[in-house]
Amino acid sequence: MKIRDKRFVVALGGMMLAGLLPATPVWAQGYPTKTVRILVGFAPGGGTDIMARALATKLSESMKQPFVVENRPGANANLAAKLAADSPADGYTVLFMSVAHIMSKPVYKNLGYDIERDLAPITVVSEVSNVLAAHPALPAKTVKELVALAKAKPGELTYASSGVGSPEHFAGELFKMMTGTNLLMVPYKGGGPIAIDLMAGHVMTSFSTMPPIIPHVRAGRVRAIAVTKEQRASVLPDVPTIAEAGVRGYAMSTWYGAVVPAKTPRDVVTRLNQEMLKALALPDVKERLASLGADIVASSPEQTAAFFKTELEKYTKVANAAKIRAD
Repeated sequence: MKIRDKRFVVALGGMMLAGLLPATPVWAQGYPTKTVRILVGFAPGGGTDIMARALATKLSESMKQPFVVENRPGANANLAAKLAADSPADGYTVLFMSVAHIMSKPVYKNLGYDIERDLAPITVVSEVSNVLAAHPALPAKTVKELVALAKAKPGELTYASSGVGSPEHFAGELFKMMTGTNLLMVPYKGGGPIAIDLMAGHVMTSFSTMPPIIPHVRAGRVRAIAVTKEQRASVLPDVPTIAEAGVRGYAMSTWYGAVVPAKTPRDVVTRLNQEMLKALALPDVKERLASLGADIVASSPEQTAAFFKTELEKYTKVANAAKIRAD
């Protein structure tokens, strides 16, 4: 890939994505002239919400108009995605999405929108590992012990997810499939509520995205058993990967991105891409995301579209193999 701009070169799981920042088109220089809403399909406090708010603050400052986050949880974030797809294509509605929206396509028969047809990509923002976490009272402290406990009590050990087809659900079902265990999935409306109930002991384990669970791991309120990516997380260096803990070949991560309704003027998409990549390069944003275990990603709209296609192919295979269906 030819890199045209040296300001942004970051990696997503070994695939290099270069942020290409063309000059701002003349028409887009007048945009925005009013409040821009950023739709988040999960409850406050989850990974998607945290990432969206970190960007919204910087976009408000740089673009001189409010970027306001609206939480619209429900149906594994697909209510927010449908709302975004049906909104005017004028740049004043942005969907801050996650891999959950890609995962939903092979899981739901009637989404009411198509991620590739109805929404135009801006950028992939960041990638994080999921964390296999447990309530401190759970006797299992390792992956091996958890597998043994789950096999001794089939269908009794619970794990939390953000709903059918969510990243936590895919992570959990992949774990079940590869370990021959039978964990019971309990659905929530986002990573924030998951963390609260995990700490309270209402659910015993989760495959949480890293941002909402990290503070509670550090405080000792929940136990991190393993991380789901191929490599250990820099913010949890002593926590093994699921693969190295004995489940060979296991790998799963969550990423976040931004899209707008299809047919949004190209100038506006370019401007949003440019401003988001500028925000991601700011030291305080990089520090904030790094503290949550996130690797920053900066991709052009074209690179983002290609990445969506690759991810859709991958998770369609996982959904079919694990028989993940919502209806």
